[in-house]
Amino acid sequence: MGAVGLQTHIWANNTRTILLLAGFPVMLVGVIFGIQLIGMGVGLLPNSGGTLEQDIGLAVSMLAGTIPLALLVAAIWFAIAFFGNQAIVDGLTGARKVERSVEPQIYNLLENLAISRGLRTPTLRIIEKPELNAYASGLREGQYSVTVTRGLIEALDRDEMEAVLAHELTHVINKDVRTMVIASIFAGIITVLAELVFRSLFYVRSGRRDNKNGGPLLLIGFVIALIGFALAIVIRLMLSRTREFVADAGAVELTKNPDAMISALRKVSGHSQLKAPDELQGMFLDNQKEGFIDSLFATHPPIDKRIEALIRFGGGVDPGPWDGQALPAPATAVPLSG
Repeated sequence: MGAVGLQTHIWANNTRTILLLAGFPVMLVGVIFGIQLIGMGVGLLPNSGGTLEQDIGLAVSMLAGTIPLALLVAAIWFAIAFFGNQAIVDGLTGARKVERSVEPQIYNLLENLAISRGLRTPTLRIIEKPELNAYASGLREGQYSVTVTRGLIEALDRDEMEAVLAHELTHVINKDVRTMVIASIFAGIITVLAELVFRSLFYVRSGRRDNKNGGPLLLIGFVIALIGFALAIVIRLMLSRTREFVADAGAVELTKNPDAMISALRKVSGHSQLKAPDELQGMFLDNQKEGFIDSLFATHPPIDKRIEALIRFGGGVDPGPWDGQALPAPATAVPLSG
């Protein structure tokens, strides 16, 4: 991607970030409004005693208290996400910070790549799981991290690992990582709230069903729950699939080795199913979904398409599918353990 295209990509990420931050309180107001309607429908909140329109009007009048509450919740969540986003991601994926003394070769690879771009070296983290995957996280300089799985360390040689680290570092350079973290964490909380609304439809034991408009109000609440889920999907779709092509190209630019990126992707393909919430999987090096419906909402392009782009525009060579054994490597490749 040319310089102008790359700058446009960064501007688009900045725009997405602003929209996410501005839209979050609005979405909260909507979800809380749905909770109010359901509360009225099951008798947990007072109703107007009149028509459905009057009940909805009463719920709207409650927004005078709802909006400040939504803004307060948004402010609290912003603070938690800003200062604790890495702890949240680590807790959900099982990642742990490692020092240079523990993984000196990987740390040195990451440090050299960061120095080559004048960046502060991101923190290195490892997930002790056999799946082959990686991701970058963090919101600002000094807070960025690059995480790899144990399976990836054991499967890749030095050049392939360098390519993967360069891929993740490109996400940092292009501001993808900031957008991904915000979208992942915010989409997660919106999904939780929407699920609460949905489940509350079945919570009627402690409420008094004395509202003649209870059925329609519950139906409206159900629609709001569906909208909440849809918004979470839209947020995930804001993570443009183009970012993975750009990060692959960035890895080639940093390492001058398209073959290493291609062979790394071949090894990752079919072995990347790391267990984590759907919102976080959008941050991963690879996140392939099975089935037609899932593919429509995929956060990543197919690996074959990424390899095709690397061959076409980077001049790389495809070693073919990986069967768990060592792939043919370039003569310059060095084992990671060497």
